[in-house]
Formats: sequence, structure tokens, C-alpha cells
Amino acid sequence: MGLDSSEFRRIMGHLVTGVTVVTATDPENGQPCGLTANAVTSVSLDPALVLACVERGADTHDCIERAGAFAINVLREQDERVSRRFAAWEVDAKFQGVAFHAEVTGAPVLDDALAWVDCKVYAAYDGGDHTIYVGAVQSGDAGMGSPLLYYRGGYGRFVP
Repeated sequence: MGLDSSEFRRIMGHLVTGVTVVTATDPENGQPCGLTANAVTSVSLDPALVLACVERGADTHDCIERAGAFAINVLREQDERVSRRFAAWEVDAKFQGVAFHAEVTGAPVLDDALAWVDCKVYAAYDGGDHTIYVGAVQSGDAGMGSPLLYYRGGYGRFVP
């Protein structure tokens, strides 16, 4: 039988996660797409692999599928506004006023990201209402600062 989705969300909300924006460029029209995601992690060091779980109903899901590539952008502690923007369904407004550039795969990398990896889709797995995209890291970088965190439905900051 299992837990209902709201109870499962409440329980799993007790896991502190970093906040990322997963991005791709739609090869059909050249437009950037992206969404806020916290189901992101490293998978392997050799080869360098990461995963991002993307809801099947999200516009970015099909964009990644068509592109065969994506970038994971780790948000800085002051980027709650960016996280909320990319969590919204208004696709056309997500990148307005957000500086980004393309890396190896052509996926948008946010200029202000704390860290980022640019990936080719290595594998995709069924994850219920999500697809688990495993990405082979092509390039990446990280800067100084602290990450934006998500805990029990709200944003937080890391205090070392």
C-alpha cells in the first residue's frame, strides 16, 4: 500500500538538500529551459557521473530528452529568488534577467552559480513520476561562497 504522497513529502522534507537549477537548451528552437531541483547527487568519480531527477510533466523534462544534455547549477545562499523563479511553470520568464552562458554541451550555465557541471545524458531510468537522468560530466567549476539549502518546505542558509 505505501505512504500517500503528502506524508512521504513531509517525511522526506526532513532531509536537508542543496538547491540547484537543472538546465538544457532545446535543440528544436534553441531556447533555454530549466527547473529547480533538489534531487541531485554525484554518482561516480571514474567516470565522473551525476544524477538529476526530473518530473515527467515538467517542460524541462522533454527539453533534456531532446537535447541529450543538461547542466546542474548549484545556487548560492542569496539565490532564493532564482530558485522560486525556476520552480514556477511560467516557462518564458525563467531566464529573463538571469545571466548565463553555454559550455561544452550547449546547456545553459548560470553565471552566478556557486558550482556547476555540464553533462551529456549517460543513461535515463524510470523513477515513477520522474526520470532519473544520469549525466556524464563534460566540464564544471566551483567558486567561493555558501549554498542555498532546502529543509521542510523552506529555504535556509549554511552556517559553518
